[in-house]
Amino acid sequence: MFRLVIAATFLAQASMAQAQTPPSEADIASYSGLHLAAHLGDSAEIKRLLADGADPDIRDRAQRTPAHVAAFASQDSAVAALAAGGADMNALENRIYDVVTIAAVADDPDLVALAMELGNSPALITSVYDGTALIAAAHLGHHRVVAHLVEGGAPLDHVNNLGWTALMEAVILGDGGPDHVETLRILLAAGADKTIPDRDGVTALQHATACGYDAMIALLE
Repeated sequence: MFRLVIAATFLAQASMAQAQTPPSEADIASYSGLHLAAHLGDSAEIKRLLADGADPDIRDRAQRTPAHVAAFASQDSAVAALAAGGADMNALENRIYDVVTIAAVADDPDLVALAMELGNSPALITSVYDGTALIAAAHLGHHRVVAHLVEGGAPLDHVNNLGWTALMEAVILGDGGPDHVETLRILLAAGADKTIPDRDGVTALQHATACGYDAMIALLE
């Protein structure tokens, strides 16, 4: 019953939300300058344009900076070149995502680690859910990303506007399979608080029990 209530709440709120949106074909066709170089991963062109005075944080119609575009295209070298040229690594685009959260959702641990190394804070509040990169990664069971974010100092017990922590999302939005179990294990080992309940006072252990997630139950007990 807990699962059904949570799912209904999530779907109702998700229908009003805006998910990550990578550049469309039309967006890419319209790109020039740094946005185009970022999408293509052309680090040499990025350096040339920046040396000529290009704005490293110029925005497209969706308020994406070149660094956001490079992240959506998994162009690590382009992200590094932009950061070296002064790009704001904590910039948010119009759907409230930063480079590290884009990389987290894409299950790109290398880019997550690079973004943090370049100054992108894993503590930023991102998305319309007032979440974090860690919550997004935990929800999806991207445990390698979760491990990088934990190591980078991501806030373990941030509660988003759905009333859930990363640990809670790993349970109630996960499938109880190996990826989400490993995500839960990493969070618990890092010291995430398993006693924080949802808005209805239901704990992660109670949700796992209701769903029959035996491996999660063993970790939470």
